[in-house]
Amino acid sequence: MVIKMQPADKRQYAIDLLREKFAQLDRLPKRSDFESTDVCLIKQKLGAWPRALEAAGLKDPIKPSSAEKNRLKRERSRQHRKEQKKEEDNI
Repeated sequence: MVIKMQPADKRQYAIDLLREKFAQLDRLPKRSDFESTDVCLIKQKLGAWPRALEAAGLKDPIKPSSAEKNRLKRERSRQHRKEQKKEEDNI
């Protein structure tokens, strides 16, 4: 009997697989620690292996790239200019 899972359930199942393997091995799990079908599910639902480990809370997220930092800086600058203009209009 095949049980159909909702996408959110599959994502949680992939996270649970990683966490259980981490607890069992007492180290970050590698792809080679899983069956190929489990690796496919994990990567399909959580992305590349490092991102999957991050999603499971086993690894800290990487620091943002310089391009991402610049994007965030531009966004803050736009927001600041928008607020200044709003204040000037209210005067």
